[in-house]
Amino acid sequence: MKHLLALITALSLSLGLSPAQADESTQNVVLINTFTVPADKLDEAIAMWDAAREFLHTQPGYISTKLHQSLSADAQYQLINVAQWETPEAYQAATALMRETANLPRIEGVVPGPALYNVIRD
Repeated sequence: MKHLLALITALSLSLGLSPAQADESTQNVVLINTFTVPADKLDEAIAMWDAAREFLHTQPGYISTKLHQSLSADAQYQLINVAQWETPEAYQAATALMRETANLPRIEGVVPGPALYNVIRD
């Protein structure tokens, strides 16, 4: 089994994936960020997410992110962001820098709820 994992990791690295992408089970953390969004602020919230992603994808430790929108208009969380980072420290450094330098607008009524997670079952 170790040989198979080593082969998969080597193949992933040869395809240009970062070490964290090559071995997601041991290095990555998952950000799940829920957003309460008033209906009239949905387009603004999505535009803000786009701007944040443009900044964050250039930061060390960033792996990927996807924004999900509820199919139900009355869902508590209209938007949910799921992202992967190499380490909690990379995420924390990137978001601190974003708050200091990216000048993202605050949107009245939009309430984020970010938290980092480890995958414990697959």
